[in-house]
Amino acid sequence: MNLSRISKQCRLLALGATALLALGLTAGCSSSDQASSSGGKTYKIGIVQLVEHNALDAANKGFVDGLKERGFEEGKNITIDRQNAQADQSNLQNIAQRFVSAKMDLICAIATPAAQTIANATHDIPIVGTAITDYEGAKLVASNQEPKGNVTGTSDMNPVKEQIDLLLKLKPDAKTIGTVYCSSEVNSEVQVKAMTEYAESKGLTVKVATISTVNDIQQAAQSLVGFVDAFYEPTDNIIASAMPTLTDITNAAKIPVICGEPNMVKAGGLATYGIDYYKLGVQTGYMAADILEGKKPGSMPIEMAKDLKITVNKKNAALLGITIPEDVLKDADVVE
Repeated sequence: MNLSRISKQCRLLALGATALLALGLTAGCSSSDQASSSGGKTYKIGIVQLVEHNALDAANKGFVDGLKERGFEEGKNITIDRQNAQADQSNLQNIAQRFVSAKMDLICAIATPAAQTIANATHDIPIVGTAITDYEGAKLVASNQEPKGNVTGTSDMNPVKEQIDLLLKLKPDAKTIGTVYCSSEVNSEVQVKAMTEYAESKGLTVKVATISTVNDIQQAAQSLVGFVDAFYEPTDNIIASAMPTLTDITNAAKIPVICGEPNMVKAGGLATYGIDYYKLGVQTGYMAADILEGKKPGSMPIEMAKDLKITVNKKNAALLGITIPEDVLKDADVVE
């Protein structure tokens, strides 16, 4: 055996191993650098929802899914702190302070009171709102076209005229419309004002009963029974969270309820021409992604809902003795 040849081979093997090790280290650094340059930051997102009910829950889910569709996924490059205020103002304030202290990168506020509280707590953290009817009226933005501050988002302003037209198709003999809503919800006031103006232009009379809490619904609804032919309910968060309380009274009196959105129909109302809150949430998630990618909320106009649909509750119609016209049914989502 030639010892000198073996020694030479060993030196060559050692050099090769060193080269491979160096290559591996270089590749490792290169991979790390690549992750860094592709924006390896994990963003902190806060979600505050005013109260639990189907429409707001759907908007919440849609928001997260919209972010994911745009490449911002929980557990990968975003963390989400989800909070529900249970319709309590002190809870909203505590949540707002929690998010500000945590230095969130972005906050999603679901429903008008939630957005107002968060906007009062921070003028720096970007805020995207959803399930908010009138940003200007709620003093959240300078204007819908040019918000200017740190707030933007999507509006759930209803097609009120079309909803009253639908009511008249389903209850053509209606002369008086009743409505119950929370007097502290700006979004409800805006919708009821628009509804009243249009209804009166059609020769209808409107009677209003306002509430402060869920506990007021039964008495308020009962006060209108005997004086109205139908109810119109806006996308009021207190009413939406307790629709069965309202419909227990209206069903017993054989009075139909036209609602502001589909989930209220699913909870016992008769019909709506309204917003898909899940899709509205997805739309909001896209806006949030734009902000995380560098856009400024103040330069992003408020976006209106893009998907509207008729929803009818056939079970409720049968209970009330109302026949849904075929031209309504053909384009409707039907709740059996």
